[in-house]
Amino acid sequence: MLSRTADNLYWIARYMERADTVARLLEVGSRISLIPSVHGYRSEWDSLLQATGMADSFAKKYGDPVQRNIESFLFFDRDNPSSVASCFTAARENGRIVRTALTTQVWDALNTAFQELKALERTPRSELELSRLTEWVMRHAAMVRGAIDATLLRNDGYNFLNIGYYLERGDNTARLMDVKYYVLLPRVDFVGSGLDNYQWTTLLRAMGAQRAFHWAYGGEVTAAKIADFLILNPQSPRSLATCSAGLVNHMGRVAKAYGRETAAQDKARVLQAEIEGATVEAIFEEGLHEYLTRFIAEVAVLAQAINEAYLSGEMR
Repeated sequence: MLSRTADNLYWIARYMERADTVARLLEVGSRISLIPSVHGYRSEWDSLLQATGMADSFAKKYGDPVQRNIESFLFFDRDNPSSVASCFTAARENGRIVRTALTTQVWDALNTAFQELKALERTPRSELELSRLTEWVMRHAAMVRGAIDATLLRNDGYNFLNIGYYLERGDNTARLMDVKYYVLLPRVDFVGSGLDNYQWTTLLRAMGAQRAFHWAYGGEVTAAKIADFLILNPQSPRSLATCSAGLVNHMGRVAKAYGRETAAQDKARVLQAEIEGATVEAIFEEGLHEYLTRFIAEVAVLAQAINEAYLSGEMR
C-alpha cells in the first residue's frame, strides 16, 4: 500500500473519532452548565476549551467564552480544524481520495454524514438544539465505525484505520478526563464532594460509559474508581489500556505484513507497558493532570513516529 493511501485511511479514522469527542465535550459542557456555578475564577465552558487546547485560537476570534460562541466554534466553524464540520468534511475528502480502498457501505456512511452536515449548516441556529447536534454526530460516527468493522477486509488498510482510531481515542479520553482538572482547579476542597461525584458521572455519561462503569464497579462514583476504569481497565472500551493494546495489536499486524518493525512499534509497546505497570495510587501521587498531560505528550511522539515510518514516503 502506498503511504499516501495509508495516510488517508489513518486520517479518516482520526477525524471521525475527533468529531465524536468534540460532540461529547459539548454535551459535558451543556450538562455541567446546568448546575450552579461554584466559583468565579473560570467558567465550565472555558474549561472545555482549556482541556482541548483550543482556548487561545477561540479567544483570538471570539473573545470571552460565551456558550453560543463556543458551540459555533466547536461545531460549525470551518476556521477551527478540530470543529465537527471541519472533521466531517476532512474525513469525507480523505475517503473520496481513497474511494477504491473503501467498501460502498463505508463510503455511503461518510458521504451521508457530509451531505446532512451541509443541510444543518443551512438551517437557522435558532432551530438547532445542542442535544440534537451532539446526538447526530455520535450517530454518524458510530455508523462509519460500524461499516468499517462489518465490511472491510482485514488487510493493512483496516489496520491503519484502527491505528488512527485507537490513537485519537486514547488522546481524547485523556483530554476528556482532564476537563475535571480545569473545572475543579480553583476549589480543591470540592474533591470527594457530591458536586465532584456529579461531574464525574456527567463525564461518564458523555462518554457513553456510565452503564459499563456501574457493571464493573457498582456503588459510589469516586475519582479513584473512574481513574482505574478509564486508564487501567482493559475491559473499558475507552480506557488508555484498551487503546494502547489496540495500537500494539494493529501495529504488530502492519509490521508482520511488511516484514519489518520500526521505531513506532517500540514506542507503542513502551506506552502499553507504562500503562500496564501503573496503579491508581501511583497516578494520583504523580497528579492526575500531570499523568494525563504526560500521556498526551507520549501519544504525540508515537503519532510522529507512525508518520515518519509509514505515512511520509512509499511504504515497503
